[in-house]
Amino acid sequence: THQPNSNNNQLVSSTQSYYFILIMCTFKPVTHVIFDMDGLLLDTERLYTDATQAIASQYNKVYTWEIKVQCMGMKGAMAAQCIIDSLHLPLTVDQYLEKIISQYDTLFPNAQILPGAEKLVRHLHKHSIPIAIASGGAQDSFELKTTNHKEFVTMFSHVVLASTDPEVQNGKPAPDVFLVCANRFSDTPKPEQCLVFEDAPNGVAAGVAAGMQVVMVPDPRLDDKMTKGASQVLKSLEDFRPELFGLPKYDD
Repeated sequence: THQPNSNNNQLVSSTQSYYFILIMCTFKPVTHVIFDMDGLLLDTERLYTDATQAIASQYNKVYTWEIKVQCMGMKGAMAAQCIIDSLHLPLTVDQYLEKIISQYDTLFPNAQILPGAEKLVRHLHKHSIPIAIASGGAQDSFELKTTNHKEFVTMFSHVVLASTDPEVQNGKPAPDVFLVCANRFSDTPKPEQCLVFEDAPNGVAAGVAAGMQVVMVPDPRLDDKMTKGASQVLKSLEDFRPELFGLPKYDD
């Protein structure tokens, strides 16, 4: 009868431990966590696409994935101008925003929490890790998106919305929203103490420019080249291992 080789088992275990330590060494421990919201915590990117296509269709235009990637994470007016220019729409920014807001009113209350998001947020909150939201959105749309998630939002110490926050001068890919967000934690951590979660290239660029590590959970359609700069790229928040960044390990 063949018996398992204990030496081989020990070798495998040692190798696994080595690679785990090696992975941990590539990341720096953090004390604070900042989350983007759209497409990261809430499944709103699909809703944004539907809303934008509804307007584009009025002019026989198609809002493509390539255009969407360019505009993701931008402040409202900046994203509007990006879409207008890309689709050659005969609209001013104000006219576009008026049209899109009426679409949001209908669609956004249906936003759902993405897989792994609630588990991670509750875990960090339970262990008293300071967490916040830094989004390119506006206050009115934020209220719509979180219509059915009020209790979820209370776990965050604060929310910074670039499109309506007077302290955020420039939207993503500029670092402003993340720097303002970090500064509003009660103990004002240094940028290198903060870990950012993002789904969009503009958001990753903003986090990196702010001097923070960034975990990216991109849309599967995104080209691998567009994930450049991220400290870690995951398929889902369900795959995140907090201990790699010095955060409390999951209890289960």
